[in-house]
Amino acid sequence: MPLNKNIHKVMVIGSGPIIIGQAAEFDYAGNQACKALKSLGLEVCLVNSNPATLMTDHYMADEIYLEPLTLKTLERIIEKEKPDSLLSTLGGQTGLTLSMELAKSGFLASHNVQLLGARPETIDKAEDRQIFKDTMEAIGEPCIPSKVVTTYEDAADFIHNEIGFPAIIRPAFTLGGTGGGIVTNERELDEIAHNGLHRSPIHQILVEKCISGWKEVEFEVMRDSTGNVITICSMENFDPVGVHTGDSIVIAPTVTLADKEYQMLRSAALNIISALEIEGGCNCQFALNPDSFEYAVIEVNPRVSRSSALASKATGYPIAKVAALIAVGFTLDEIPNFVTKKTKACFEPVLDYVVVKMPKFPFDKFVYASRKLGTQMKATGEVMAIGQNFEEAILKAVRGLEVGVKDLNLPAFEKEGDAKICERVAQCTDQRIFAIYQALKRKLMTVEEIHSITKIDEWFLDKLVNIVTMEAETLKHRERHCVSSEKTVQRSVFSESPSGCAAKVQGDSTRHAELVSASLLYPPRSFKMVDTCAGEFDAETPYFYSTTGGDNEAEAFLQENI
Repeated sequence: MPLNKNIHKVMVIGSGPIIIGQAAEFDYAGNQACKALKSLGLEVCLVNSNPATLMTDHYMADEIYLEPLTLKTLERIIEKEKPDSLLSTLGGQTGLTLSMELAKSGFLASHNVQLLGARPETIDKAEDRQIFKDTMEAIGEPCIPSKVVTTYEDAADFIHNEIGFPAIIRPAFTLGGTGGGIVTNERELDEIAHNGLHRSPIHQILVEKCISGWKEVEFEVMRDSTGNVITICSMENFDPVGVHTGDSIVIAPTVTLADKEYQMLRSAALNIISALEIEGGCNCQFALNPDSFEYAVIEVNPRVSRSSALASKATGYPIAKVAALIAVGFTLDEIPNFVTKKTKACFEPVLDYVVVKMPKFPFDKFVYASRKLGTQMKATGEVMAIGQNFEEAILKAVRGLEVGVKDLNLPAFEKEGDAKICERVAQCTDQRIFAIYQALKRKLMTVEEIHSITKIDEWFLDKLVNIVTMEAETLKHRERHCVSSEKTVQRSVFSESPSGCAAKVQGDSTRHAELVSASLLYPPRSFKMVDTCAGEFDAETPYFYSTTGGDNEAEAFLQENI
């Protein structure tokens, strides 16, 4: 169906300031949405309390209000601007919660403002823990044994008499797991349960059985008003359940799932978004038992989320832009693919590369803060890297973090004793991957031993072993072909190559030729295309990632289009 003719002026609520648990991903989504709405000739009114963002630049909206994101402020702006619709799903948890409160109070209805993207009952089904649980049970999707409570006494009773310790506490309507966590004893229960009840705007928490060690898998899905549904991207966490997905290394697409597991979770995600009747993007998070086909729904975000920004850049599919167009009446088969210009948005993206997201933590600023990771997010940003394989992507991501390393060798850990390194492997912190790398490099622990302690999938650990092996072979190679100090050896950083280190020798042409013939010599740089469909259709507006070897797709693209 075409543009809804009853929509002329849309109000968009921004996400507010960049804080721990909320970085710039919602500004990225908001920019896409505002541009999409304005391209349709619609008037856009933006409210955001953060002036330090591109979203609040004058050309992004017709009217921009740099005001506190509170109910009273929004009510006054609505009374003044008189929008006919409110887009609720692009301002993160902040925008969603405020939109929900405006709708439930009757204010939107009294001012003839329609809620776009998700209806109040849809938001309730996803955000209210009890309604969400009931909805999942109604459609046959398994949930973790849990209970929604509004008092500390009920939480304690459920843990003591039904599920036992450890347990997970998740407050309703909060961002980044704020106020939640894993409780293992009475002291933690008292502290986290009371904090969660306080943090939740409706004073509600979900107490659920802890399934730490299961795989955590996400699906980004899209639905329009006619019921068309597609999968945009699958993602899986490096860390098992128990670490907030915003604090975990995330890999796209899923790389450790068997086809049966993938299809099972994909079908579940499409079933969920259809049952919730979400119009736009939706993020579904699952826990998967690594020893069986048992799975459970962890959480559903009925909005553009942190993972949406990752999925959008990883696939080249502009999720927020498409979601905004769906919100104002278009269907997936009417929206063009903005990369190919030929296909429609109902085509599911295909990836022929590996994407790794690594979180950026503020512990260099908060030196006394605990580095222990749990269900409450601590990261303040993230880095995304693309490579032809996992090894290349993870090493690119490490360099992009700007933490003073060019590979997985953390200088502080290289100086530590073996016992300390083994101790660090068992600690779930932001630096655990560096400790694991040292343990593998020194042969202190086997892949099986590390897996039994951390529950990190052995596939990822084997890939780290590949990097260890290549680093050792490279060092041997360099020693074998050493040159005098008068001759300059320019070594490209090991982490940039999917196959290892490389060296470029200036001087001795014989030695240079010898090195060129070596398998470890760094091949010429090339650029590969991110085009949403893995080359199945010609792309008109792709972007590229750098790698080594193979055809330079950027050069070919420029020759064809210039």
